[in-house]
Amino acid sequence: MNIKIFSFLTIILLTLVLVSCNTGLPATLTLSPEPTIIGSPTPAEKQILTVITHDSFDVSENIVQAFQQKYNAEVKFLSGGDTGTVLNKVILSKDNPLADVFYGVDNTFLGRALQEGIFQSYKSPLLDQIPDKFKLDPLDRALPVDYGDVCLNFDKIYFSENGLAIPQSLDNLVKPEYKSLLVVENPATSSPGLAFLLATIGHFGDPVYLDFWKNMVANDVRVVNDWETAYYTEFSRYGGTRPIVVSYGSSPPFEIIYAEKPISEPSTEALVADDTCFRQIEFVGILNGTPNQPLAEKWVDFMLDTAFQEDMPLKMFVFPVNPSAKMATEFVKYLAIPKKTIILEPKDIDAKREAWIKAWTETVLR
Repeated sequence: MNIKIFSFLTIILLTLVLVSCNTGLPATLTLSPEPTIIGSPTPAEKQILTVITHDSFDVSENIVQAFQQKYNAEVKFLSGGDTGTVLNKVILSKDNPLADVFYGVDNTFLGRALQEGIFQSYKSPLLDQIPDKFKLDPLDRALPVDYGDVCLNFDKIYFSENGLAIPQSLDNLVKPEYKSLLVVENPATSSPGLAFLLATIGHFGDPVYLDFWKNMVANDVRVVNDWETAYYTEFSRYGGTRPIVVSYGSSPPFEIIYAEKPISEPSTEALVADDTCFRQIEFVGILNGTPNQPLAEKWVDFMLDTAFQEDMPLKMFVFPVNPSAKMATEFVKYLAIPKKTIILEPKDIDAKREAWIKAWTETVLR
């Protein structure tokens, strides 16, 4: 053997021995690289989680960042329209799901979501902290995240300036003095609109609720397609002509929190008398077919935990279902929560929803 080649190999072997002694690694000379495993991401690889939601979804950026950093993930949100619209999209794409997680289906559409089998069961460990009254799916396919009350809201300044008493029940709305004062959302296109329709069904009964709506048509009720148009265009508080609007019991505190100039009390008020509000509960579920089930489960846990729950009231006008979550003082101070809300069973809503909407449409819009 050539002496130079022998010396060179000797130096290499001595170097490997020294490295082995210093690091504890085996001094094995590998002639080919280790194979790369393609498929499931390693912990060092960033995972992408897609969450589909309704248009009203909102969350603080730092809350999402905390989740992303903890799990080395990127969370993408798909906004698909109102609750009913998003649900339709999820159902139509259930064989090739658009997302890993669906948040925002509420108790007005829950029965349909469960019947279509879009969710897989997941019993989050955080569920033990959630009161049973919010758990409407015994198989834990849809897990409760938040709730809110759809109620009539009034422009107090309008009523004061016109010397008009604020109506204290749904029955009062048909009186002549309240003609042309109410704007509602179409229940066929709007979640709060559907909730208010259900409130009238729960209050008056079926089919007597249609008599109420016939009287409302005679009293010149205005119908628009969505909450944003009703509240920010038609409501007199924002330049419209209607001082009564279907909104949320949590809306008045936001008149304080987001006022352009500091004010001492909200200029709006919610009617929270017994049997005038409908309680909405919103749910999150892991979509069948997701390739990211472990991360999806972590996201569901995250939504039920206190950090996310405490962020919701000032972002989405809703209340946390986790009683450990604390709400901001400025939110609670002017909050009016009804003692007795209207709640209908999801199975009853699912069985009659389309018939109720059709009857309402023929009564009110034709």
